[in-house]
Amino acid sequence: MPADELAVEPPAAARRLLGATLWSGPVGLRIVEVEAYGGDPAGPWPDPASHSGRGRTKRNAAMFGPAGVLYVYLSYGMHKCVNVTSGPDGTASAVLLRSGEVIAGLDQARERRPTARTGADLARGPGNLGSALGITLGDYGTELFAPDSVIRLELNPALDPADIASGPRVGVSTAADLAWRFWISSSPAVSVYRRSPRAAKSG
Repeated sequence: MPADELAVEPPAAARRLLGATLWSGPVGLRIVEVEAYGGDPAGPWPDPASHSGRGRTKRNAAMFGPAGVLYVYLSYGMHKCVNVTSGPDGTASAVLLRSGEVIAGLDQARERRPTARTGADLARGPGNLGSALGITLGDYGTELFAPDSVIRLELNPALDPADIASGPRVGVSTAADLAWRFWISSSPAVSVYRRSPRAAKSG
């Protein structure tokens, strides 16, 4: 099962998702930037920056389930951020999809993202990625490897590690120096790193 390839520790799942294709109806994009998130202190990957860092809630319940499920949340009251659950069933973790390159359904993606100046801008940043795909909060819990799913994930061959760069996650105020952000170094759609002003100074 493809989901088994994501039932691993958060950084490994994040790297595996790079280069994968996410489809939402006719719109498809190649995933080029991700961030890994762990879970609560009782689990193997405690992560205070994660939505599941303080335990299970109705909002983050998908993170505690099996790998390969869509976890969608609202950021700043308007941006639908798209995550893929990872790790074994019962252990919280997920991977935030930060940026992608639209490879199919360009016209529809442009209609959803009329302010995008270039093709690389269409799905650059997690909110823009969700908008380009037309994903809503109602898609929460979608099984991405189910054959009849409208939103589906295709894992392509794993990338050469030399093609992957890593660094701190964007905008988190805790665990700000953890290098759990991964991206395809050659992609023009990768977002700009911004450190949270609330994060402690590194070093």
